[in-house]
Amino acid sequence: MSVEVVLPGFLADLAGGEKHVKVELGEDRTLSAVLDVLADGRPLLDRRIRDETGAVRRFVNVYVDGEDVRFDQGVRTPVDDGAVVHVMPSVAGG
Repeated sequence: MSVEVVLPGFLADLAGGEKHVKVELGEDRTLSAVLDVLADGRPLLDRRIRDETGAVRRFVNVYVDGEDVRFDQGVRTPVDDGAVVHVMPSVAGG
């Protein structure tokens, strides 16, 4: 099962410059599994996306096929084959 993770510029830098990362999943088909595979060999990227408990950081927005995971099941959100996961930092300012 394959999922595409889309990363903005500065997060892509932490993924070796890749803005579109293909992730292959096994039996666990959740956002948590996607982030685990994405984090493999990319610990700095993982720390930018998830906190020490494994939850998505408050200032990071994650969408699975356009749906905000905060309004679904968080990292337990199911991910289908061919899904697109967008990881985006929150933007704030005045």
